[in-house]
Amino acid sequence: MDSIISQIKNSHRIVVISHTNPDGDAIGSLIATGLSLKALNKKTTLYNESPIPAVYRFLPKVHQVVRKLDKTDYDLAIVLDCSNLERIGTAVSVVNRIPLIVNIDHHITNTHFGHIQLIDTSACATSEIVYWLIKKMNIPLDKFIATAIYTGILTDTGSFRFSNTNKAAFAICREMLDLGVDPYDISQHVYGTYSLGRIKLLNLALDSIEISNNGKVSIMTLTKDMFVETHTQPEDGDGLINYAKRIQDIKVAALIQEHHNGNGPSEDHSMYHVSLRSDGSVDVATIASTFGGGGHSSAAGFNIESTLSEIKTIILNLANTM
Repeated sequence: MDSIISQIKNSHRIVVISHTNPDGDAIGSLIATGLSLKALNKKTTLYNESPIPAVYRFLPKVHQVVRKLDKTDYDLAIVLDCSNLERIGTAVSVVNRIPLIVNIDHHITNTHFGHIQLIDTSACATSEIVYWLIKKMNIPLDKFIATAIYTGILTDTGSFRFSNTNKAAFAICREMLDLGVDPYDISQHVYGTYSLGRIKLLNLALDSIEISNNGKVSIMTLTKDMFVETHTQPEDGDGLINYAKRIQDIKVAALIQEHHNGNGPSEDHSMYHVSLRSDGSVDVATIASTFGGGGHSSAAGFNIESTLSEIKTIILNLANTM
C-alpha cells in the first residue's frame, strides 16, 4: 500500500478504470478513488467503457465518468475490481502504454497484472480496499466518498447476505452512515425502482429460463432482440440473474447476455457475456477461468464468441459434474 501511495503522490495525470458492464462495487470504488485523488489536486480521469446502469446514476459525480480515453499522456493508471486487464475492454491498448499500472482488486482469480498490485481476497469488496487506501493517505472522507463506498460494499455483499460479508463490511458502513449516508435512499435507488422497460425485460428473461435435466443448473438468456423489444439497454439486465439463482435446488445459475454491438442474429456466432452464480457448493470462478474470465467462487463471469445454442450446451453439460 505504501508503494502505491508513493506513486500516487509523484504522479500528475491519473486515469482510474473499472471493468465493463460495471456493478455497484466497480462504480463505487471508481468514484471513491477518483474523488479522493481530486482531493489531492491530481488531474484525474474516471473511465468505464460501458454505460452506467440506471440504478447507479444517483451516485455523486457519476457524470464525470467518461467512456473514451482520448489522451495518452497519463503517468499512472489505477485499475479497480478487475481480475485481469482485459476486463476493462478496448482501452487495454491505451493502458498498456501508460508507464505505471496499479492493480487493486479482491478477486481470488486475479492474474496479478500491472506493475504494483494491491489484492486482498479477504476483502468484501474492492470498495473496502479503497476505503483502507484512502484512510492510509489521510484523505478526509466526505458524504460523496462515503456514499460511493457504502454502495460498493452494499451491492457486492448482496445487502450483507453473501458469504463475503465480513466484520469490516459492517464497521465501514456504520462509519459511512456517521458521515451522512442515507441507507434507505441508497436502497431505494439500487433496489426499489424499475422502469417499465426493465419490468418487460424481466418478463422476457423469466420466460427464457431453462433447467438442466438434474435440476441443478438454470440458464437465463438476454438477446439483442429482447433489448430492442423492451426499449432497454444492456445495463438494465443487472441483477436479473438472481431470479434464476433463487430457484429451488439450483446450484449454478447462468445468465447469457448477447453483446449489444454483436453481429448477426442470435444463432450465428456472436459475442456473449456469461455471468455465473453459485449457491456456494460449486466454484464458478474456476469454471469462468477456463474461458479466460474470473471472479469469486460464488460469482464469476466470462466473455465468449460462439452461438447461443453452443453456449447453452456447455453450461448444461456442467450439470453432469454436480
